[in-house]
Amino acid sequence: MDGFGSDFSSSAGSGKMDTEHIMEQVKVQIAMANAQELLQRLTDKCFRKCIDKPGGTLDNSEQKCLAMCMDRYLDVRNTVSKTYSSRLQKERARI
Repeated sequence: MDGFGSDFSSSAGSGKMDTEHIMEQVKVQIAMANAQELLQRLTDKCFRKCIDKPGGTLDNSEQKCLAMCMDRYLDVRNTVSKTYSSRLQKERARI
């Protein structure tokens, strides 16, 4: 019985490590899903805006339009994200 008890206590300690490892994996997967969603939205919006006639290559104006569209989209997303984070911090400080 003593052998079982010591095995159990050592596995209980590793259970916490396993939970932390799983939580880290979930956080990474969520971050990857968010990045994929951002890329998909960016592609959809900028493609619709900049590409009139899809073909095998992009002309100069399409390339410039895509670059500007992507830059603007990312700037706006970063601004919104920073503002949202700032508001969350202010709300948490009030509680």
